[in-house]
Amino acid sequence: MGVALARALESYTIDDIYRLPEGQRAELIDGRLFMMASPSRRHQEIVHFLDRTIGNYVQSKRGECKVYPAPFAVFLNADDTVYVEPDVSVICDKGKLTDEGCHGAPDWIVEVVSPTTRSMDYGRKLFKYHSAGVREYWIVDYDNNQVLVYDFAGDEMTYHSFSDKVQVRIYMDLEIDFSEIDME
Repeated sequence: MGVALARALESYTIDDIYRLPEGQRAELIDGRLFMMASPSRRHQEIVHFLDRTIGNYVQSKRGECKVYPAPFAVFLNADDTVYVEPDVSVICDKGKLTDEGCHGAPDWIVEVVSPTTRSMDYGRKLFKYHSAGVREYWIVDYDNNQVLVYDFAGDEMTYHSFSDKVQVRIYMDLEIDFSEIDME
């Protein structure tokens, strides 16, 4: 068996994530490691805007949910083959939280698409988040000026542009106005 084929068949675990060199980030999906590049400034502007907007909303309502921007560990499954770092995670069940991160499905996940994560966000992660029990999943695609909202609990999908106010499904009185993002 060739070295490339043997490496492709190798299965990784969360222990391999913890053995990565300092500063190297990766996600683990079904035993496959996916290395992560540093996000762009635009990506970080959007993550910061969403973290601040959602966090301020939860705080103003004295809500129980917690909001965590990446890097924040999410262990989706009960096994050691899935480890992700969503751009924004909202967890309402504090029993899922430990010092390591979230064990189980967050209630709401937002992924901001980067050129290197496009197929992951629209494919593998979409499937994993849905099957793990995430209630709401947003894909924010700044290159295409759109927000794709999956309401898994309501079995609904909607598209929005960055000029729209997007209704949050887990908080019926929260809309996110993407036109407020300062991308200058």
